[in-house]
Amino acid sequence: MGTTIYPIRLGLNSCYIIQEKGLIMIDGGVPKKINTFRKAISKIPIDPRELQLLIVTHGHFDHAGSARDIKEMTGARIVMHQADREMVEKKLPAIPPAASTWGGVLHKILKPLIPLVSSFPATQIDLVLDVESFSLTEYGIQGQIIHTPGHTAGSVSVLLDTGDAFVGCMAHNNLPFRLNPGLPIFAEDLEQIKTNWRLLLNRGAKTIYPGHGKPFSADVIRRILS
Repeated sequence: MGTTIYPIRLGLNSCYIIQEKGLIMIDGGVPKKINTFRKAISKIPIDPRELQLLIVTHGHFDHAGSARDIKEMTGARIVMHQADREMVEKKLPAIPPAASTWGGVLHKILKPLIPLVSSFPATQIDLVLDVESFSLTEYGIQGQIIHTPGHTAGSVSVLLDTGDAFVGCMAHNNLPFRLNPGLPIFAEDLEQIKTNWRLLLNRGAKTIYPGHGKPFSADVIRRILS
């Protein structure tokens, strides 16, 4: 069986279901989007009860907000890195520092709004990662989860053997973040993100699937880094 990728929009977050021999999902979208999730998966040829893992790329509300509801519906195990675990298990509201001029402007706009929109149920993490890479082979997916901190300390990416890379907020590709694909406008450590981009490119990343916006060629990031 080849690799099939099903994008699902849950609020302002782009989530992805990946089907090979196994079935996994990347990110859980904003809070209270379980009905949107139900409608989305009813239109694609999968059995949601076969979803094994829900990999949350980092602990912000727009990536973890509906994770518990999706877990309860499908039985999937939630996977996160240790460094971001408490953000979800203790519902810690957070917005990372600005990493660009526009990021600084948007940060000032969003900061007072975050407490109003970021509430979501505390969620127990089933599989906590504390390694640099984690193979997905036993779950029927040819690829790995890679620790790629920089946006947050516990940010992870999923890199398939096909070269498809699911990177959360290592990149942005839609409004209100960016007009065109590129590096994130929010980050705890932008230089660390650049280092981890080189890691992903060296490991064969070809097509980038951001947490916000449509997929784009890895050549975009390669040009930025050069």
